[in-house]
Amino acid sequence: MPRISIIIPVKNGISTIKQCLDAIFAQTLIDKTEVIIIDSGSTDGTLDIIKLYQVRLYQIPPESFNHGATRNYGVSLAKGEFVVMTVQDAIAADRHWLEKMADHFKDPKIMGVCGQQIVPHHKNKNPHAWFRPVSEPRVEKIGFSDPNQYISLSPEKKRQISSLDDVNAMYRKNALLEMPFRKMAFGEDMLWASDAFEKGFYLVYDMSARVEHYHFETYSHTYNRVITELYFEYKYFSYLRHTRLKIKDFILIFYRNFKYKAKFNWIVHNWLILFAKHKAFKDIQKAIKSDNLDTFYAKKIKSIPIGRQKNI
Repeated sequence: MPRISIIIPVKNGISTIKQCLDAIFAQTLIDKTEVIIIDSGSTDGTLDIIKLYQVRLYQIPPESFNHGATRNYGVSLAKGEFVVMTVQDAIAADRHWLEKMADHFKDPKIMGVCGQQIVPHHKNKNPHAWFRPVSEPRVEKIGFSDPNQYISLSPEKKRQISSLDDVNAMYRKNALLEMPFRKMAFGEDMLWASDAFEKGFYLVYDMSARVEHYHFETYSHTYNRVITELYFEYKYFSYLRHTRLKIKDFILIFYRNFKYKAKFNWIVHNWLILFAKHKAFKDIQKAIKSDNLDTFYAKKIKSIPIGRQKNI
């Protein structure tokens, strides 16, 4: 019986799935690990690559995919004591990724562990997003002996500590069976963390357990992504994050672009990203003030924005 089950939802991931699986099968704990892939209608040759690996492949209709429900389905298939959630374009940064997360479960209180996403120093990726650490990776254990302590926190603090991320997370399977993900099109992981704190579970954030993960963002993709995030945060945490435009932010992009010796195009690109975030905040703020948030969101966001690998 495997100790760890890795669940990967997949659709048309031909550009990254080989890197993802190669990094998984290079893990120190791979002999104690099974890989479960749930494909929802790939048509680009992804399945041909997957069949080269020793994985358990399941296929579902594209229209049935749901971030929460599909992952719950994966949990029902898992044989391991611990379940890892990741995605087709996340690449484990080193061979000890699984080991680092699994080690925290020696503490019986821990029900979930979340790692960190980083952007590698690749020329085809936005140099302003490259991972440049300024301190040693932190490990933070969070939980409440009295769930009312969590309930009494400010909306901002609740959102801050409920940052569990299914791009890079490990759970006790028993905890996921006891408290499955909500059926959500977005944010099932963050809501699970919030529900976990209310239930008295403890979580760990370990910034040394890293995966490389990158999406190229256009103005429209950034706008839609931030609209989705702001809507979710306000709807479920009663928290409205501010994204103000500051002159120094534009100057810093200009300065860093020369410091990183990046193409001039990246200056304009990252300026547009700032404008997109600001417009998203202003539009959400206006919708809240006019008591029109749900209608506004339904009109603006027809489907959850999906990241791309393409670059400028």
